[in-house]
Amino acid sequence: MINSIIKYTFDRLLALVALVALFPLLVIIAIAIKISSPGSLFFRQKRVGKDGRLFTIVKFRTMVNNDSQNTVTARNDSRITKLGAFLRKWKFDELPELVNVLLGDMSFVGPRPDVPGYADLLTGEARKILSLRPGITGPASLKYYNEEEILAGVENPIEYNDTIIFPDKVKINLKYLERYSLAVDLKIIFYTILRKQHYE
Repeated sequence: MINSIIKYTFDRLLALVALVALFPLLVIIAIAIKISSPGSLFFRQKRVGKDGRLFTIVKFRTMVNNDSQNTVTARNDSRITKLGAFLRKWKFDELPELVNVLLGDMSFVGPRPDVPGYADLLTGEARKILSLRPGITGPASLKYYNEEEILAGVENPIEYNDTIIFPDKVKINLKYLERYSLAVDLKIIFYTILRKQHYE
């Protein structure tokens, strides 16, 4: 309980500081998106949050169209714009999620939020993951930081994700649930900035 309160307070304070500090970068990215391709500035999608409640995640748009309801994307997806590929490589497209953290929908560290179809696959012990706020980064995100490259190298990206990556992420996130703390979160954030694959 205490860990949850500390985590929630830390997340919102850090999100506010980060939004102020990164505001110039956010403006530059927004202008670049509007200049480089037609379409909306942001990508919005319903995701499953804490306790199974739906929320709207906000990212910078990286694709030609904005109607995808899938979370599985390979690096060679033809819908990704040139600027979008750069933003996705460096995770800059996820910076608007700081607003989701500030609103309390997300955490800095936690399981990545899935669309309802994938969250419905969680059964038994795995459903405990939904007791956490989804994160911008997390131990599973670190391990699969190059997930789009992995998916680009297999014949059936969706099948590979569903049978290999998704179950592995569930195991990793359950382990995180058992041991998360402010110290662990800070280590994961630090490793994310350094783009290191493992935090242990």
